[in-house]
Amino acid sequence: MKQFLIVANWKLNQKKIIISKFLMQLQAYLSCHIEKNIIVIAPAFVYLDRLCKNIVHKNLFVSAQNIDVNLSGSFTGEVSILMLKDIGVKYVILGHSERRIFHYENNDIIAKKFYLAKSHNLIPILCIGETKEEKKLKKTYEILKNQINCIFNICGKSAFRNTVIAYEPIWAIGTGQSADAEKVQIIHQFIKNYIAEHDSVSIDSLIIQYGGSISSLNAKPFLEQPDISGLLIGNASLEYKEFLKIIKIAHKIY
Repeated sequence: MKQFLIVANWKLNQKKIIISKFLMQLQAYLSCHIEKNIIVIAPAFVYLDRLCKNIVHKNLFVSAQNIDVNLSGSFTGEVSILMLKDIGVKYVILGHSERRIFHYENNDIIAKKFYLAKSHNLIPILCIGETKEEKKLKKTYEILKNQINCIFNICGKSAFRNTVIAYEPIWAIGTGQSADAEKVQIIHQFIKNYIAEHDSVSIDSLIIQYGGSISSLNAKPFLEQPDISGLLIGNASLEYKEFLKIIKIAHKIY
């Protein structure tokens, strides 16, 4: 048996009335079932405090979707790791392709944010993955190595202890075109082995998720793979019934 990490990335979606109902239903379900997996919700910044104050189930946690590279100061519109820690956030998503593409975040910026998260005892969910063009050119492994090496360069060989990596092929995110589960397994195994070459201890606490057009219709074959230890879910996590179906699939496999 392995424990899964199921993360709902709500991105720029949801309203407080929907969030309150979603959370009430989810916790009511969890209170009536023995849930061994870890469930994380990543709302927009304005709703983080609301979730942190209202979550009571021991297997349910809150994640931010991003942080600034600065701890404090004159940086209008940004949110620091200290603020997240202050309200009880446990996880933070870093390096999502939408941050890389639309906000021009490169590997060095993401590595700095990763360092901040680790140094303040928040668990980073590091998103890595290749574009469609890079996949066609058979550069997947090269791209993944580069994204991982930047973390090693700033944080050292033990960087990935108690960390989450979300492999999200950019060509699959929000497209409805999910990757093949067995091929993803091979990539996850590569990531695991590559990190183990630098620090074998990391593998004991490292979680490697898959993300990219996941739904209740395709979640099962991914979770059945030996080196896929969770899912980072976008659109399918916005509607409670659909998200609950995925939670039930993970519970059954566990």
